Amino acid sequence: MIGHGYVGLVTASIFADAGNKVNVIGRTPEKITKLKSGDPLIFEPGLEEILDRNLKNGNLNFTLDYDSIKNSKIVFIGVGTPSGKDGSASLDQVYVVAEMIAKNLGKNFTVISCKSTVPVGTNREVEKIVKKNAPKNAKFAVASCPEFLREGTGVNDTLHPDRVIIGSESQDAIDLLLELHKPIGGERVITDLASAEMIKYASNSILATKISFSNFIAEMSEVAGADAETVLEAVGLDNRVSDKFLNVGIGYGGACFPKDVKALAYIGKQMKLDTGILDNVEKVNVNARHRFAQRVIKNANGKKLAIWGLSFKPNTDDIREAPSIDIMNELLKAGFELSVYDPQAMGHIRKIFGDKLTYYEDKMKALKGAESLVVLTEWNEFSSVDLSVVKKTLVNPVIFDGRNVYDPAQMKKLGFKYYSVGRKDIK
Repeated sequence: MIGHGYVGLVTASIFADAGNKVNVIGRTPEKITKLKSGDPLIFEPGLEEILDRNLKNGNLNFTLDYDSIKNSKIVFIGVGTPSGKDGSASLDQVYVVAEMIAKNLGKNFTVISCKSTVPVGTNREVEKIVKKNAPKNAKFAVASCPEFLREGTGVNDTLHPDRVIIGSESQDAIDLLLELHKPIGGERVITDLASAEMIKYASNSILATKISFSNFIAEMSEVAGADAETVLEAVGLDNRVSDKFLNVGIGYGGACFPKDVKALAYIGKQMKLDTGILDNVEKVNVNARHRFAQRVIKNANGKKLAIWGLSFKPNTDDIREAPSIDIMNELLKAGFELSVYDPQAMGHIRKIFGDKLTYYEDKMKALKGAESLVVLTEWNEFSSVDLSVVKKTLVNPVIFDGRNVYDPAQMKKLGFKYYSVGRKDIK
């Protein structure tokens, strides 16, 4: 496995736990040293235990050396493909890694399989690079095997996926990948390289579309005096639609949805297609953050706010494209003082905001002196908090709930002013 981010590390750890010998190749000595000591570098429930177990039994090894490729049957590429300013996926790391793999191929047949999310045609380019740089007698085949794990549930998603996608023109490569995935659940979809590459982008883009559609309905519901959650619950009861990802809030974030929607739109534009549907998915997502920030600015009692939740979703420390970043920037620009708490992500946020924020390791301490509470991530500990204590601790009983964590009827009963998304305000 080349790369040890969320995809690389979780996937490698699960394959090692299934009894395979897995070498994970990185490029930063300090990170490799930490990984060897059992530090996963990321917060992912259940991962640290699997990592520790497979370091001890010898199934998992971390290295800077590409020499281990010589004896490998399968080499996965799991490096980042970040978005450029135009939305295109940067493939520099993929191509550099492909050349390094080529130069280190051994005598045995090797499958080179891309786990990174890459545009259509990328694996063809990988194939060309490998052919150009590999030893003359090297035997290899290229495959596309995209991942579908979600941060926060990555271990379970890797063990029990809905489907395993294998794209290749080599039956030998397909057979090896099927053998590797025997302990893994899910339907098998065997297809060509281009289709496998498209499946990942199409999957993330349709999910992002459902979220943006939900937030558009939320905006309409606020104007019409309707309850968006009731509307979407009823819509989700239709088996053709389902209720998954019909969630109102402050929009999606993370490493996948924003990047993949932009990348698919970029690909479409390169093909001279009308990408309006994807452009507007992104536009609605950004607008959801702005609308929520403006509601806080308009309705807050005072200029001191407590922020609960900084990661883009619960059960992860990832703040990439997190709605909290855009919302807090707007609030700071409007002159608010922000006291913040998150169980995992504060170290990453501190690197962005520095001393512009006041950081607390205890959520209740963050409330002291605050005139309103703003909830931006739906961590379980927020839903189970004693709201009567929250009310006593806040200067004013005002909550802005960007994730609809609380029940409006209960908030009214407790005497809060309560602003959520797509539902009537409690004033």
